[in-house]
Amino acid sequence: MIAAVILCFILGYLAIVLEHPLHLDKTVPALIMGALCWALLAIGFNNGLLEVIDTHEHVFSLMGDGHGAHAMDHHEAEHGFSNTLLHHLGKTAEILIFLIGAMTIVEIIDLHRGFEILKSYVQTKNKKKLLWIIGALAFILSAIIDNLTATIVLVTLLRKLISDRTDRLWFVSMAVIAANAGGAWSPIGDVTTTMLWIGDKVSAAGLVKLLVIPSLVCFIVPTFVATFLKPFQGNIAMQNMADTAKSERLLSSSFMLYLGLGMIVFVPIFKTVTHLPPYIGMMLSLGVVWLVSEYIHPEEDFTAERKKMYSPHKALSRIEMSSILFFLGILMAVAALESLVFSSVMIEGKETAVGTLRYVAEMLDRTFPNQDVVIMLLGVASAIIDNVPLVAASMGMYTAPLDDNIWHFIAYSAGTGGSMLIIGSAAGVAAMGMEKINFIWYLKKISWLAALGFLAGAFTFIAMKAMM
Repeated sequence: MIAAVILCFILGYLAIVLEHPLHLDKTVPALIMGALCWALLAIGFNNGLLEVIDTHEHVFSLMGDGHGAHAMDHHEAEHGFSNTLLHHLGKTAEILIFLIGAMTIVEIIDLHRGFEILKSYVQTKNKKKLLWIIGALAFILSAIIDNLTATIVLVTLLRKLISDRTDRLWFVSMAVIAANAGGAWSPIGDVTTTMLWIGDKVSAAGLVKLLVIPSLVCFIVPTFVATFLKPFQGNIAMQNMADTAKSERLLSSSFMLYLGLGMIVFVPIFKTVTHLPPYIGMMLSLGVVWLVSEYIHPEEDFTAERKKMYSPHKALSRIEMSSILFFLGILMAVAALESLVFSSVMIEGKETAVGTLRYVAEMLDRTFPNQDVVIMLLGVASAIIDNVPLVAASMGMYTAPLDDNIWHFIAYSAGTGGSMLIIGSAAGVAAMGMEKINFIWYLKKISWLAALGFLAGAFTFIAMKAMM
């Protein structure tokens, strides 16, 4: 039965990785995998074929003498199983509520054309200067509104700036590297850092303190090298973006941009002050932005009929629910593996039952004595495999305390490693879809730059850790 749960996860994972060849939205296998893993776990548990372990390392079993399970009656064992499932559902729901809130705020800003304000920052025709401006915008913006949204905003901006598609592909690809680097040092910059933050693996202050310099290195090194390449030499022909931006703005554009971004940044502050989970702060932020959007007038002649165009209800209809459901499926599937007792290992001289993911971590530690190598390999893997399940799995594999170096290095590696392939990050996939970037073209032209940045930032982190 243990093999059936693991096989279900592997097959589901393969279907997610092969979503493009299969022409199947990855949400479908994620939901099926999540449900079937728990169904198989429940059937095996209720028939005394396997055991379940909770996050406090309590083993529940109907097998009799299992891996360290204390004597318990049928009711106690079932209650333990139910509580384990509810705990994992609760932790998953925290992440989903947070993401829904953040996505809705970003969509409200977009409805009010708040991102049009960014166009006024671009006033150069020099390709090198433009590269640094776009990169800096991607790095900063992704730390606030997440790397995926930042990339979509900048691709839209670059379409209006650069008419030559070949030139534009280079700028878009470098923006993906910068956006992934910017998302790695912020608790709200990437889904994986948000997961680690909500899961009490890292604090907002610790993440910024330890990762902002490696992330900057990851952005600056490939950008600096790129300035010597032929595609970034000379000038581009561009229209006056300041005049164009003014013509496309609304009366509410500037205010809604700064209010929305300010309320998202407010969430980590709220958590620090109240010690409440981040999703509570995001609920408050969304409520404030929603309240203001109900009464603000985006246009001079604003009528009741026009109001629905800027309604938060419209913003809600535009958020990617398929992504939310994908996270639900994948996180619950990973939770099933975390809860499934695989075997016992020696921990501090004592035979201890561990879940499947913890068992994998113990085996990796014995195979690779240097943990930094393991985590850097995780970063490389995140270029091929979705980084959300990789980080979710790592959270079940290791038991290090809050703000331990391992969590920060995982956040960096998973966040920036995906830049090495165009399909390796949500930002890359979005850019690929919007600009029809060829996988092989990116592999030949950009991957080496992304790898250079990833390695430079990783060695910077390791050096900082050694000095500390």
